[in-house]
Amino acid sequence: MTRSLTASPTERGTHRPPAARRRARAGYAAGLPAVALAAVALLGLSACSDPGAQAASATTQATVAGKAFNLSPQQDRFQAPKDEASAALVPADVRARGKLVVATAPWAAPLSLYATDNKTPIGNEVDIAYAIGQTLGLTVEVAPVAWADWPLGVESGKYDAVLSNVTVTEARKEKFDFATYRNDLLGFYAKSDSSISSVREPKDVAGKRIIVGSGTNQEAILVKWDQQNKAAGLAPVQFQYYDDDSASSLAIQSGRADLTFGPNATAAYKAAVNGKTKQVGTLSGGWPLTAQIAFTTKKGNGLAAAAQAALNKLIDSGAYGKVLDRWGLTSEAITHSDLNPQGLPKS
Repeated sequence: MTRSLTASPTERGTHRPPAARRRARAGYAAGLPAVALAAVALLGLSACSDPGAQAASATTQATVAGKAFNLSPQQDRFQAPKDEASAALVPADVRARGKLVVATAPWAAPLSLYATDNKTPIGNEVDIAYAIGQTLGLTVEVAPVAWADWPLGVESGKYDAVLSNVTVTEARKEKFDFATYRNDLLGFYAKSDSSISSVREPKDVAGKRIIVGSGTNQEAILVKWDQQNKAAGLAPVQFQYYDDDSASSLAIQSGRADLTFGPNATAAYKAAVNGKTKQVGTLSGGWPLTAQIAFTTKKGNGLAAAAQAALNKLIDSGAYGKVLDRWGLTSEAITHSDLNPQGLPKS
């Protein structure tokens, strides 16, 4: 993954607070949620910094603890029939073109990554894009993009939408429309044989050495918890920052850090494939508010309403649940897609 397995598209997908607690750092990384899998050799995704090298070393399929991940370009995705009512909501220009161009940043398994051919985007976000397109009666073109470049691409019309772990925020709602498709979760992860078994509230992190991404929402949450602890006379959190996933993984495995705290989806996948970490707690990405990930399109173009209708059709049919289960993300499923819900507040 570019900076770390969980610190690029995934961390950027959560709301960024002011960098009030940025410090001289040894680097940063995030953690991942538990999905019942394990075996680093099978997928080769434990600590790569180059997504291309990562995909090249992966096998085309891995089955661990009964859960299979197909990493080949031939995805054999779940098929969704066209829904006329949803298709009728598609803007006229998109309907005439007959194609939906969706951007994604393929560097964060299992959300979006390159297949073993090093060029085909696959993953949960890609599957959702195809399912929405089929429901709307449109072909789908998936366009790989650097995460930082999607806003301009969507605003300019280069892409119709982006599906890349984008969290709904009030600031983003000024320029974009949203149709939600997944809950935004953060996860605490510890070494698999750690004595730490549960992190649920501020006192659980008192005195702990915790790896977190600088300038991210998870850092802001941890800062608030730390402030509460210090006000209660508890030991302060020892914040740690790493610039690459290899360094943060080494810190956890060597005992120099107790926990990682970051986006849950990618952390779960990592814990699943290498078996070296375990999930010990999750929080909403907007704690104490609820945060949601959404299909994101240019404000006012009408496409988000069509996507919302398609997503609710997919949820009702069960196809949506199958897609999330396919990538180990059932814990982040929603029961109804919302159009432009309340987003995380502006900083």
